[in-house]
Amino acid sequence: MSTIEWDDFQRIELRVGTVLSAIPNAKAIKPAYVLEVDLGELGVKTSSAQITAHYSTEALVGRQVLCVCNFAPKRIAGVRSEVLVTGVHDDENRVVLAGFDKPLPNGARLA
Repeated sequence: MSTIEWDDFQRIELRVGTVLSAIPNAKAIKPAYVLEVDLGELGVKTSSAQITAHYSTEALVGRQVLCVCNFAPKRIAGVRSEVLVTGVHDDENRVVLAGFDKPLPNGARLA
């Protein structure tokens, strides 16, 4: 594994957001949801996320997630995805979301 400098890490805007809505993305080749995420001072951002294996739309609404907020927007299956919702693949290659064990303010930056 290569190493990075602290300044490299600090350039990544990892922030807490709360999922406001989640709907299936009918245009996606692989099952995905279109999420609206409240990121506090950064506003509400859209994300396309392949997280259908472990999460229902109902279970996602109100959940806090960790997002990369300073990638350039990317068009994914007809959706302008503005943030990347983070997670880790489990042993069956299904995404498990990064999360928190206590409520945090929307827009809080990972320290």
